[in-house]
Amino acid sequence: MANLATWYMTNMPSEIVDILAKDVQKFDKESQESLIQGNVKDKSIRNSKNSWISTDNWISGWLWYYISKTNRENFCYDLTDIDGGSVQYTQYGPGQFYNWHSDADLDSFYQPQLRVGGNTNMREDQTILQGEYVRKLSFVLQLSDPTDYRGGELQFMDNRGGTFFAPKQKGTIILFDSRVKHRVRKVREGLRRSLVGWVVGPRWK
Repeated sequence: MANLATWYMTNMPSEIVDILAKDVQKFDKESQESLIQGNVKDKSIRNSKNSWISTDNWISGWLWYYISKTNRENFCYDLTDIDGGSVQYTQYGPGQFYNWHSDADLDSFYQPQLRVGGNTNMREDQTILQGEYVRKLSFVLQLSDPTDYRGGELQFMDNRGGTFFAPKQKGTIILFDSRVKHRVRKVREGLRRSLVGWVVGPRWK
């Protein structure tokens, strides 16, 4: 049985993580208030700031190694690429959070324009469905040291209604099925920084 979420304590030297964190700080000037799915701003659901980093950036190759390794060892999904060709650099300051949500579900997939079973020709819909890529894995790279902030824990909900937390150690990469419900608890003090992204593959069959 596969794990819903898994992580690697990469043991990347703190100095390397600091170099990475410093490198992505150049995107701070591009930070905007975070949106939820459908490009909607709703601070009752999500309150944070983020900017976007192209997967041309050097960090994406390092991330892809762990994505591929974890997928082989745990998920065995058919994966294609990082969603949208970009990784999200996210910051949570005091009072900021992201309530319970999932990064993918059936509602986020393409919805046929014609009614299924409506005795109509759905050729165009079927072509789109066959070629659609959907989010299958989500990942988070912890950039902040646990002593940099209080609160801000990444928490998951399992299939039995229980919950568990991901480690906060700097340099840890966390990977999980994009359909799993999760949240970032409210930051009480300090600043939590992370890189977040999603990996897509052909629609589930």
